[in-house]
Amino acid sequence: MALQLRPNCEYCDKDLPPSATEAMICSYECTFCADCVEHKLFNVCPNCGGGFAPRPIRPSQEWRSGVCAVKQTPSEKRVHLKYGVEDIAAHSARLRDIPPEKR
Repeated sequence: MALQLRPNCEYCDKDLPPSATEAMICSYECTFCADCVEHKLFNVCPNCGGGFAPRPIRPSQEWRSGVCAVKQTPSEKRVHLKYGVEDIAAHSARLRDIPPEKR
């Protein structure tokens, strides 16, 4: 099962195409741009409380049969946060000093 590769930052709605090197994900595939992860979320996923890692790049070319962005298309459904900015800030403040591996 391939990652969804969501098309946008859930916080600021910036476009994050499959080749975006600034896309970050949590273990539940929540997707944010690196700027929001660093300056707004402080490496705390507002949905699950986990940390983030760079989202892998899905190859655009079919190097192996059936395995590429054309054959396993990224999601087109834009995702947006269900929490308000103040709630997200409080959530991040509560967890940001706890390393992700200890949350």
